[in-house]
Amino acid sequence: MQAFLEYVVKGLVQNTDAVSITPVERGGMTVYELRLDPQDVGKIIGRQGITINAIRSLLLAGSAKKGLRCSVEIVEEKT
Repeated sequence: MQAFLEYVVKGLVQNTDAVSITPVERGGMTVYELRLDPQDVGKIIGRQGITINAIRSLLLAGSAKKGLRCSVEIVEEKT
């Protein structure tokens, strides 16, 4: 699932080198923490969150087929 998520996200952003995906286990669910270039965050979220919700839906459907539970969170670095 991480490879799929990386493929989708890197296809949407300008700075592909800044994309970092870290899987974290929380309560029997894998949460993929997504770190991006600050300029690319808006592209991943999309208008009214449509893009990130579509990514979450695809990940949810793909992981359910494999019997897993997955989610995505965008982590913004504080500077």
